Amino acid sequence: MDTSLFDEAILKEFTLSFKTIEVPARTILLREGEISKKAFFIESGCLRVWFNNNGKECTTQFFFEREMVSSIESFRTGAPGLFNIESIEPCVIKVITKAELDKIEQNSPIFRKRMEETILKRLFVYQKLFLSRIKDSPEKRYHDLLENNPEMILRIPQHYIASYLGITSVSLSRIRRRG
Repeated sequence: MDTSLFDEAILKEFTLSFKTIEVPARTILLREGEISKKAFFIESGCLRVWFNNNGKECTTQFFFEREMVSSIESFRTGAPGLFNIESIEPCVIKVITKAELDKIEQNSPIFRKRMEETILKRLFVYQKLFLSRIKDSPEKRYHDLLENNPEMILRIPQHYIASYLGITSVSLSRIRRRG
């Protein structure tokens, strides 16, 4: 995961616009269907993005230290968000409102460019995930995750990993046993 987009100089310059909060594990920061009015920058901890599919939680993404997350389509357009944002570890998070972020982006071309780069990188990640769900087996998706993001396997509970891979926890256990 590329965390270089928000380097120390950028963060230091705008840190006064962010409010720092601490949240315990399993805290919902945004509920599916709500309008996103805040963006979150993770200082420590892990957040997951998920939606409810007929009573089943479907995890689509995890975010870690030095990453920013929001329901970007909701945040930018005011439409209801399509997913939940939830902490899965105790977290220290910097929070910024849409109004504050808009003001920073208007006054700082560097920050605006970094935000655009971040959004494009996120789009590329989502494209890869989408295509992987269509063309790759669950076993291949697990091995790719293990190879490219081993920290996820160490930090995230198995049932969330299974949901992210689009399989059951039992199927994930079988894949892990096979090596």
